[in-house]
Amino acid sequence: MTYNPIVLATEGFYPPCATEPVPQSAIASSLGSRHNSNTDIRNVYEKSVSHPTLERTDLTLDAILNRALAGEDLTAAEGVTLLHQTAPEAIAAIRQTADHLRQRQSGDTVTYVINRNLNYTNICEQHCSFCAFRRDAGEEGAYWLAEATLLEKATDGVRQGATEICMQGGLNPEARIDGRSLPYYVRLVRLIKDEFPDLHLHAFSPQEVEFIARQDDLSFAEVIAALQQAGVGSMPGTAAEVLDDDVRKILCPEKINTAVWLEIVGTAHRLGMPSTSTMLCGHIETPEQQIRHLDRVRSLQQASLAHGTTGITEFILLPFIGQDAPKPLRRRVGRDQPILADALLLTAIARIFLGNWIPNHQPSWVKLGLAGATDALTWGCNDIGGTLMEEHITSMAGAQGGTCQSVADLRSSIESLGRPAQQRDTLYHPVHPVHPVHPVQQSHPVQAML
Repeated sequence: MTYNPIVLATEGFYPPCATEPVPQSAIASSLGSRHNSNTDIRNVYEKSVSHPTLERTDLTLDAILNRALAGEDLTAAEGVTLLHQTAPEAIAAIRQTADHLRQRQSGDTVTYVINRNLNYTNICEQHCSFCAFRRDAGEEGAYWLAEATLLEKATDGVRQGATEICMQGGLNPEARIDGRSLPYYVRLVRLIKDEFPDLHLHAFSPQEVEFIARQDDLSFAEVIAALQQAGVGSMPGTAAEVLDDDVRKILCPEKINTAVWLEIVGTAHRLGMPSTSTMLCGHIETPEQQIRHLDRVRSLQQASLAHGTTGITEFILLPFIGQDAPKPLRRRVGRDQPILADALLLTAIARIFLGNWIPNHQPSWVKLGLAGATDALTWGCNDIGGTLMEEHITSMAGAQGGTCQSVADLRSSIESLGRPAQQRDTLYHPVHPVHPVHPVQQSHPVQAML
């Protein structure tokens, strides 16, 4: 069965997500070599490489926007045409179109989630050119949180009303139990789920899945299924950066390539684990590469929905922060903070390009600031993100948006636009909140243990 996300949003119905352990037959169908043979997802990548659809378009701006308003998917060439617009009246028309599509596809209500970040370690084997978070073991500032500290932070999040823990970290080769990586990650999950069985764990990026598989000589499906059975409910769509290998060779040459990222996320979807999707923008990438990324995300979602899975729950644009990033990339980009106007235009075009298939779009208040994220709600976004409570990865790069937002501040920002606010869970189901014991506030740092 397939689902039309626009119809589902208007009818208040959501495709089902797998909440039971995955049958062994489903896992077996995804096994094979460590890099699984996933024909559908590889076709997504190969099609976008061999047929990038970046040929010139003769359509005018009005014709392109009218096609979008008629419910048609834009071609990549049309997306690039939109990105090249500079005239104020053209940008205003793009914004108006995106906002109209947002209202049609997702409604006027703006959602938010009460969540807590858990970045369990910043010790990492990789050296991404944009990352100010990673450290080598033994380096000043390196940390690896003890289990008691992780549980204390999770408990604090639940006390403040969190329905989600977002758990990601560096690729630490020493994170093993009895010489294997997967048992360590499973133990982290069970540590939290045993104490809080109703808490949603949004955990472990495609890069972390590949790291575990490579360390333990497992297939991606085996890793994802084990994490799912331990209690992981969804996969962060991070480590995507830009899904173009020419960009990745500069930004993150040690990371998984585009095809493997698509393969891992597609495998998660096929096993019943939904994911988010992201794009790191505003650095060295071209408009053509930005649209190629959106095109690949859209193709992935189309393939997942065709299999009757939830697929991608949201799209999040992540503008580059250069202030404390490694100096070579910082010098090449030439600025410390995002250009808000550029981020808002890309936000609008992402809605126009993806909205038929991914109806939920979210800005990053950490990167844009709460005022910038509020602006994005009029450029195609329908969600303002989460409280986070404690954010390290972007703030260590010099982001000025802060590390935590209160529910009151999120709701106030939403209501300043005259739109209703609604708490949601990770999968965009409405939550009718029970007021937390304490209002959400920035957590005091807990001593890290190496």
